[in-house]
Amino acid sequence: MKKAQLIFVPFPVIGHLVSMVETAKLLVRRYDHLSITVFLMKLPSDHMAHTYAHSLRVSGLNFITLPQPDPTPELTSPKSTNSFLHAFVTAYIPHLRSTVAQLIPSAPLAGFVLDMTCMPMIDVPNELGLPSYGYVPSSAALLGTVFHLQSLRDDHRRDVTEFSHSDAELAVPCFANPVPAAVLPSLIVDDQEGGSTRVLANARRLRDTKGILVNTCAEIETYAVNYLKSGAPEIPPVYPVGPMLNLTVDAQEEDSSSGIMTWLDNQPPSSVVFLCFGSMGSFGADQLREIAGGLERSGHRFLWSLRRPPLSAAGLPFPTDSSNQEEILPEGFVERTAGIGKIIGWAPQVAVLAHRAVGGFVSHCGWNSSLESVWWGVPVAAWPMYAEQQLNAFEMVKELGLWVEIRMDYKMDGYSGSLVSAEEIEKGIRGVMKGDGEVRRKVKEMRENVREAVTEGGSSHTSLGYFVEQVMRKVENESSNLGLRQREGEKLILIG
Repeated sequence: MKKAQLIFVPFPVIGHLVSMVETAKLLVRRYDHLSITVFLMKLPSDHMAHTYAHSLRVSGLNFITLPQPDPTPELTSPKSTNSFLHAFVTAYIPHLRSTVAQLIPSAPLAGFVLDMTCMPMIDVPNELGLPSYGYVPSSAALLGTVFHLQSLRDDHRRDVTEFSHSDAELAVPCFANPVPAAVLPSLIVDDQEGGSTRVLANARRLRDTKGILVNTCAEIETYAVNYLKSGAPEIPPVYPVGPMLNLTVDAQEEDSSSGIMTWLDNQPPSSVVFLCFGSMGSFGADQLREIAGGLERSGHRFLWSLRRPPLSAAGLPFPTDSSNQEEILPEGFVERTAGIGKIIGWAPQVAVLAHRAVGGFVSHCGWNSSLESVWWGVPVAAWPMYAEQQLNAFEMVKELGLWVEIRMDYKMDGYSGSLVSAEEIEKGIRGVMKGDGEVRRKVKEMRENVREAVTEGGSSHTSLGYFVEQVMRKVENESSNLGLRQREGEKLILIG
């Protein structure tokens, strides 16, 4: 079989990067005729993603860091998250184009795999006459929702920004239940600085790809996956290939988290609720007091990853660890809960969820965290923060019955979202920590189904194989066409 090289372009935040790189790792390990080059961009204030990528050593997988673009006001002082994302990706297009041009002579390319956030970069493979494929690091339900809203705008002339701050419910084809407008991603329905327009333009370009890899599996999202694969109009072939997770813990991480794991080792099985809100989730002082109150009232053991809001940063803001917990928590809380609780900064999330002592997870509902919780069979109390997390929470709570709700439509809007009360937090913790509850039973059952999906013969394992078949079919066809063109050229020379 002919050798083929794919170019992967992930968006450089850890939630996007990990699943895409894990997919690349699996591809090169499973198919020795494939090699993959991952092109890395770098956010000004995020070191975690870059460190992760450069720590990997996998045969057949190469990393190239693109030159950083010159600073512009759109990058250094963005008016909104959406405007920054668009400016950031667009600024890297010339660097991608020039770097790929240097790569081509030494390695024939089979195509590009672009993160759904990076769709403006589709111009580069188009210029080269190469196929492009999309990568969705989130759910099939999100993909279906984005396509639905894009179709409402482009095909039915509907202004989707009317759903911003609306009480309406929508019939979305990839959901069995009506979807409240309140859980639609703000990046899509809020048109601040033209954000909605740009996101839906990205969706239009995603439809122009030759196929879309999605970090999910048919066992979790049966309804959404069936819709996307049912021949819906103008949707390319969809390949559910997940869960794609980084389940390893390196030595450095193990050393830095040893105190956390030792503490967990001393707790009874399934007795600890773990609170962690992702790489960008943090709270102000008032909300921290409510969380502390809810924890104390619940009476459960807890491990709390506490992050403070960022002071300032160019581009996307990233929270920081707190050096003085007593200063920002209710007076006496740390002392009163010393016997049952531990407060930490950064958390080794995979290692914590895998620990036998952890019985529940209060989560921001990022998709990677969602998949990790299912993989380890840990039920979630849903408290979404931003991006598509409210939609994830709706799917897991209302569609699938796998989680319980703290507040599903909460949105972290410049830290000005209404407070989630201690009572709501206490109720969510008690619900998720029920030892014999229906939610826990369902999550344990789904854990087995998801693990089977990625084994040989499983749904995701098979779907990834179909994707590679499509890639190689195009490589073989192009090779045959090239041979035909060469033979036709030789005939013309002989005739001349």
